[in-house]
Amino acid sequence: MSKAPLKSYINGAWVLPATSTETVTAVNPATEEVCATVAVCGHDDVESAVQAARAAFDGYAAMSLDDRIALVEKLIAIFERRYDEMVNAISTEMGAPYDLSYNSQAECGPGHLRATVTAAREMEWERKVGVDGLIVHEPIGVCVLITPWNWPINQLATKIGPALVAGCTMILKPSEIAPLSAQLFAEFIDEAGFPKGVFNMVHGTGPAIGNALTSHPEVDMISFTGSTRAGIQIAKSAADTVKRVSQELGGKSANIVFADSDLEAAVTRGVLHCFENAGQSCNAPTRMLIEESVYDDAVAIATRVAAAAKLGDPKEKGPHFGPVVSKAHFDKIQGLIQVGIDEGAQVIAGGTGRAEGFERGFYVKPTVFAGVHNKMAIAQEEVFGPVLVMIPFKNEAEAVAIANDSPYGLAAYVQTGDLQRARRVARLMRAGGVSVNGAGQDYMAPFGGYKQSGNGREYGEFGLRDFLEVKVINGFYAK
Repeated sequence: MSKAPLKSYINGAWVLPATSTETVTAVNPATEEVCATVAVCGHDDVESAVQAARAAFDGYAAMSLDDRIALVEKLIAIFERRYDEMVNAISTEMGAPYDLSYNSQAECGPGHLRATVTAAREMEWERKVGVDGLIVHEPIGVCVLITPWNWPINQLATKIGPALVAGCTMILKPSEIAPLSAQLFAEFIDEAGFPKGVFNMVHGTGPAIGNALTSHPEVDMISFTGSTRAGIQIAKSAADTVKRVSQELGGKSANIVFADSDLEAAVTRGVLHCFENAGQSCNAPTRMLIEESVYDDAVAIATRVAAAAKLGDPKEKGPHFGPVVSKAHFDKIQGLIQVGIDEGAQVIAGGTGRAEGFERGFYVKPTVFAGVHNKMAIAQEEVFGPVLVMIPFKNEAEAVAIANDSPYGLAAYVQTGDLQRARRVARLMRAGGVSVNGAGQDYMAPFGGYKQSGNGREYGEFGLRDFLEVKVINGFYAK
């Protein structure tokens, strides 16, 4: 791998920072070796990127929808041709095991882009309203897109795709922790031949350039995925210029398991889903709520499943889990596991310390706590690692109350043999998405949260609409 620092992409050219000489290193979390060096942009680079996007906006917004879709379809074809490169980049930068990276992480790219194209073709872009009015949807303008490291291509595609189709221009700031996938995606966009200035990418850290991006008066919208803490600061930064701010933030999702479910399947599925991506998913089902009558049985199943969970090299194929993304994140997770122990929760699998058999790499032991109540910190704080808590409940009403007793509301899960109960409980859960008996998330269905899990929605038509303004032209049909 090249030792040269990764360049940013501004106004159709690959550039190093104009004045800054600062660099940051990204580390392969499985080997603890440097996998990339990033040249950190400064405020002058932000200004160049914003001005390039602003200059390109009128021309790109005026391009026909069909022409914009044609460019995105070319982007999809390039992504698919270079798919294996993306799989390798994701495994290298954030430790996603090969199977997960190939089947889910990288696949999100063409999957979301195709869904956005489908939504655009099916959407009613203009319609008559009232006696003589016309409603039209227009691109919101220059957008800043700030993406995380945990599902890097998923978040790139769900922001860049709709922005491109809508007719917006943009500045992407990807995570400096996992920059390889964003660099490849930018190469794909460059190869697809989008007009100069439509897409710009600036490498950097939040402290260095975050406020310059989010407070810039020439920026019309911020789309951010990351922590709730950072989301609050971004909203404050954007408030002075009344930008639209769309955010997908943290989660502490409840998974209600009723006694009439297929307990073996439901608990196994819940444990493995929590551990997927090393627990680094904002919608992970990290609170398993179990009906009291089967709580002990569920604990036994969870203990067995967690003990059998295998960790392994992200480059190898097979059903194993990988490391967490960094030493700092490993340490944070260790601290929260210790908090759970100090609170009196019972460790039935895993615990503190590096996983056995791994002298290198940030491998966290897949951990399950029993004997947890919902007021414990371990049940309220987002660990963002392979850590599950198991909480008993007496009846349906208490299950819903515990599930909703959280500052977050991103996702929720219900397991029961009674479909009417599943539908009833799903309606009562205060979350942006509820999955019943293992149902997955569709690319066309909206994704986003209630409460401190954010605002706005991504995926499909809902994600596209976030990048559009609504205009009414009164008297358009007047005679």
